[in-house]
Amino acid sequence: MLPRGASSMPPPPNPAPYFPPPRVTLPSGLEILRTFSGAVIFLEILFGTIVWILVASTQVPLPLLQGWVMFVAVTAWFLSIVFLSVFLFGYANRIAVNWNQADFIFHGATFVFYFGAFLLQAATTSLHHFPRKFNSTTQEMILSGREYNISIAASV
Repeated sequence: MLPRGASSMPPPPNPAPYFPPPRVTLPSGLEILRTFSGAVIFLEILFGTIVWILVASTQVPLPLLQGWVMFVAVTAWFLSIVFLSVFLFGYANRIAVNWNQADFIFHGATFVFYFGAFLLQAATTSLHHFPRKFNSTTQEMILSGREYNISIAASV
């Protein structure tokens, strides 16, 4: 007879052997730049810098829209540099994170934010033909011809 409160079933097995620790399949050092992920991060830094420069060079006729575009460009640029630095300096081997999943989530989130910024920048660019009324006698275009071309480049 079993003592009171005891069970005839054996205890469950330890789950640790069934879940191996995550492996880092992305290389460290300069070898990261030879992978698809490293190339995408490098391109994000390059194009983020270009968008940042182009949007900053306009007169920002709609601060709310272009402010978000600048926020996305600067934040994604900074986080891309941090993410690339983690692999360049070998910190990925010291931090126990599933880097494959983190890489996927990072690129997915960056894509969503850049796509939203693209839509807002394109909306700002599409207002080129609408006049802005300062008073009843004069009208000025929202974007000049130069700013219109810069906004198209930033949208692309």
